[in-house]
Amino acid sequence: MGEEINEHTGSGPVNTNSNENNGETADGGAKYYTLEEVRMHNMSSDTWLIIHNKIYDITSFLEEHPGGEEVLLEQGGSDATESFEDVGHSTDAREMLQQYYIGELHMEDRKKENTKVADAKDSGESSSWAMWLIPTVAAAVVGVLYRFFMFEHKSS
Repeated sequence: MGEEINEHTGSGPVNTNSNENNGETADGGAKYYTLEEVRMHNMSSDTWLIIHNKIYDITSFLEEHPGGEEVLLEQGGSDATESFEDVGHSTDAREMLQQYYIGELHMEDRKKENTKVADAKDSGESSSWAMWLIPTVAAAVVGVLYRFFMFEHKSS
């Protein structure tokens, strides 16, 4: 029902209307795109995603996505690795993703993203301490106050 047949071998961009001036080709032939270049591709007519530092042009897949195109458009032009993994995509979905591969995230931007992730994890760890420490201390204080007032009430 209106399916598009892609005869893509996986070695270059699937979407032929993408800007050929984008990206920087490395010795191995892989194109490298900066985070800024990827961020420009966040519309329904031109949607790129970063998943595990690989860039995918998923524009032609939007209407076919079982979860709806809105889910993909929300992540368009950004790193969707966490969202992709949280959903728990099948092996078939992971293999299908390869046909939309267009390049890699530039090495400098990988370092920036990894630093942001590490910073977020560090702050997440400290907030997780607060998540259990504050209620525990509050419960202990309430328990002590309860015993103190109950003891005072019985003795009088």
